Amino acid sequence: MSVIEVTDLRKSYGGRPVVDGVSFAVEEGEIFGVLGPNGAGKTTTVECVEGLRVPDAGRVRVAGLDPVADHERVTRVLGAQLQQSELQAKLTVREALELYAAFHTRPADWRPLAERLGLTGKLTTRFGKLSGGQKQRLFIALALIGDPRVVVLDELTTGLDPRARRDTWELIEEIRASGVTVLLVTHFMEEAQRLCDRIAVIDKGRVAALDTPAGLVRRSAGATVISFTPSAPLDARDLDALPALASIEHRDGRVTLSGTDETVNAVITLLARHHITAHQLRVTDATLDDAFLDLTREAAA
Repeated sequence: MSVIEVTDLRKSYGGRPVVDGVSFAVEEGEIFGVLGPNGAGKTTTVECVEGLRVPDAGRVRVAGLDPVADHERVTRVLGAQLQQSELQAKLTVREALELYAAFHTRPADWRPLAERLGLTGKLTTRFGKLSGGQKQRLFIALALIGDPRVVVLDELTTGLDPRARRDTWELIEEIRASGVTVLLVTHFMEEAQRLCDRIAVIDKGRVAALDTPAGLVRRSAGATVISFTPSAPLDARDLDALPALASIEHRDGRVTLSGTDETVNAVITLLARHHITAHQLRVTDATLDDAFLDLTREAAA
């Protein structure tokens, strides 16, 4: 069952379309990613979902409700952590949790929520003294304190160090496991590939692709990557003639080719035929980064 439905959404600023016909649906209980470069229109899209912006055209529904016309009712089922969030520096964690709980008719008990998010030992700490990771945990708690069916997390891990980022990813997985649907806005490919059940890639205000992470990777022109340093030069014509070849890169004597398994087998045969050794040979599957670059390249063409 779809808990979020976005149909032909459009929004312009100063006559310039920022969101230009975006459509997608988010199913109950999934982590749905909205992925794209800076300025792609992804934050404007989710702000329309949250009821923070009024669309110029199109239809948005959250649990069957219009986020603008039924805004008060939508706030009872949707929690949000915004891209840029701040609290008063002297506010303690406890005060922030109590304040946000007071905004809701039937809030979740903030005490087990704080314990679950590792904030119990920080209840008397002022917001201005929290680390980046602790602030993000607090913002997640504030987004969940209304006991929502859906939570929107926008650029959640921007600015976090690798350890704090991975800890936050584990929290998101726990949130979904508790039955909450997650709409995750990000431009981190690794984050999207790790967390999301499905991803809408938005570029230039449009949906360039919508699929599972694995499905997007399979769309990549070069689903398999082979890289090595040859013991002797290879003829460029032989490389160009490789089957299913998507790209070739030469850097500091190292050759990187993308294509399919057929390409890899042909490379190995070519090296053996010319008695060339492949030093530091690596064969890897393409990543979401590769698929994203292919998709946005296609959109720009």
